[in-house]
Amino acid sequence: MHHNYQKQIDKLRENFLTLGSLVEDRVRKACSAFNSSDQADLDMVIRSDYEIDEMEVEIEEECLKILALYQPVAKDLRYIIALIKINSEVERIGDYAVKIAMRVKFISEHGNQVFPMDYRPMAEKVIAMLKMSLDALVDKDAELAHQIFLLDDEVDTMRDQAYDIIKAQLRKQPDHAGSLLNGYLVARHLERIADRATNIAEEVIYMVHGDIVRGEHN
Repeated sequence: MHHNYQKQIDKLRENFLTLGSLVEDRVRKACSAFNSSDQADLDMVIRSDYEIDEMEVEIEEECLKILALYQPVAKDLRYIIALIKINSEVERIGDYAVKIAMRVKFISEHGNQVFPMDYRPMAEKVIAMLKMSLDALVDKDAELAHQIFLLDDEVDTMRDQAYDIIKAQLRKQPDHAGSLLNGYLVARHLERIADRATNIAEEVIYMVHGDIVRGEHN
């Protein structure tokens, strides 16, 4: 029984690592197109949405199967519960990568390829948060998870700055309202990825220590 259980846990961990790496790659590709407007990368990110969805469902089913067959307790139980929630968060991050790609594609196709602000610092911080959250899960590192909370505040500030910049540009370039609004939505989607990474960090802390810290860091 123990041998089979460990095999199932190892398989679950491997499948989740594959999903996490895939989603992180999609976020990076969507963000790299801010300046390159690489249509191939954008189309690939948009098309890959179904693949991420299918993997998310498969991982959730594996978690439920383990719960039903082996009835884990204590830390093992917390790990499975946390992974079910984190799995959903990662899938949603994949959705936001698709949304970013669609916004960038809209802007590039409507003749206004110059973004009103440089999104790269915000994107780099968000990608760092995502990587940190997944590393914290793999390494069961609650201290690393706590560091993500501070970065989330910085991303919120960048989103507010983006709003002010876009609002000012709308007054100057009303003819480009569509592209500018899509530009703000890019910032909004990045901020939501940061929120999801923060949620993952909360679940990691619960998994490691059994402490529910949801919202306590705000």
